[in-house]
Amino acid sequence: MRFTKMQAYGNDYVYIDAIHQKLPSLPELARFVSDRHFAVGSDGMVLICPSDKADFRMRMFNPDGTEGEMCGNALRSVAKYVYDHRLTDKTELKIETLGGIKSLELYVEDGLAVNIKANIGNPVLDTSKIPVSTNLDEFIEQPVQVRDIVLNITAVSWGNPHCVAFIENVSDFDVCGYGRDIEYRTDIFPNKTNVTFAQIVDRGYIKMREWERGTGETIGCGTGCATAVVAGVITGRCDRHVKVEQIGGILDIYWCEDDGNLYMTGVSNTVFEADIDVSGVPGI
Repeated sequence: MRFTKMQAYGNDYVYIDAIHQKLPSLPELARFVSDRHFAVGSDGMVLICPSDKADFRMRMFNPDGTEGEMCGNALRSVAKYVYDHRLTDKTELKIETLGGIKSLELYVEDGLAVNIKANIGNPVLDTSKIPVSTNLDEFIEQPVQVRDIVLNITAVSWGNPHCVAFIENVSDFDVCGYGRDIEYRTDIFPNKTNVTFAQIVDRGYIKMREWERGTGETIGCGTGCATAVVAGVITGRCDRHVKVEQIGGILDIYWCEDDGNLYMTGVSNTVFEADIDVSGVPGI
């Protein structure tokens, strides 16, 4: 079984062509892929599948084998995969996800997609639609005691739960300690949550670090960057067009006032391609 490891500003996913081969026991395969058994590691497994609604369908599995809805970085890398592997010659694509159909635009050089713009749709703030234990209609800047400090937390979602807290300096912050504590505050986030810690440099520039639920600190997260921008705009901290710096690089984020959709633009790289030995995976 062949896989491609791609990286989009820090998120490392293993991409598998599920159009030309049948893959049984997907949860077991996803756990195998993400348990670093073949020494490459990953944030999860992404399958590229046929779709009767869009150009392709993306199925994304978390490291624990559960299926996720949508990740901005994974989505952008899928677009690069299908173009670079000649599954399509289109530079404007629609990809079906559990979170809905997303539109992407590819910028090509020397026959390869080098920059990908993804329209990830409208952010969700309505607490009746996102997993937050509260009677509030929106969970915006809510003070939450976390260990020895109070953080003002905002919950945002594109299907996968995210929250953000603005702090003075992300460089010196204990992301592991506070991120883990917020993730396990199931009295607030019953399904656990990804946690973005964001620092406003100026109205057009944000620095962030991301605690990814069930995994730990990640060097990049597209929807985490988007979460920081949405929270920054609605609280008056930043403009709608913002550069977001994370460990893995800088993403260009634009929350469009006209259509309400959020666009993220940045590079996605193929790290390497290889074969997976799945002979020891149960059910495969």
